[in-house]
Amino acid sequence: MLVVSSPSGAGKTTLTRALLGEEKKVNLSISVTTRPRRPSEIENVHYRFISKRDFEILRDAGELLEWAEVHGNFYGTPREPVERALNEGRDVLFDIDWQGTLQLYDKVRSDVVSVFVLPPTAEELKGRLVRRAEDTPETVNRRLRNALEEIPHWMEYDYVLVNHDLGESLTRLRAVLTAERLKRVRQQDIEKFIEGLLADLRRIAP
Repeated sequence: MLVVSSPSGAGKTTLTRALLGEEKKVNLSISVTTRPRRPSEIENVHYRFISKRDFEILRDAGELLEWAEVHGNFYGTPREPVERALNEGRDVLFDIDWQGTLQLYDKVRSDVVSVFVLPPTAEELKGRLVRRAEDTPETVNRRLRNALEEIPHWMEYDYVLVNHDLGESLTRLRAVLTAERLKRVRQQDIEKFIEGLLADLRRIAP
């Protein structure tokens, strides 16, 4: 499970979508949310947009791996599609906040790799939120205030990226994914390979 988090406007969604375009063995975990859909967003691509009541039903039934209230709206990760992808040997990419990340830690810490994305400057963070032109000035200001609470959680993550340049940040995010896949505990077929290698060496060694 590759978790990517950031304050709103730091670039995590752009980064994660770019990574998905290059990595064919990665599934995006589609969160459910109670917030209104933005004009640029597509149902079942960016989020599943549901009512608060439907969210509460999923949460109370234990069908969410994690959930959080962010900016006055609820977000959560449905359990079933994530478990199905992992059982098929695929990685799952999470675009969630620090609250959800800590919940995943509590449940499956050994399977979680986490990356926190930071903006290069406070001014650039505000500029990105304004240029996005999808939020009211009040919402932009609220997101900036929330960033003051979100950024200090960077220390709880495995990796940190300062998003000066999208291309450079994408290269580093890919490097994290590659390195974590190469860890011994995640190479599912390595034991069988080594058994065969040793058997061949015993056969040919003088």
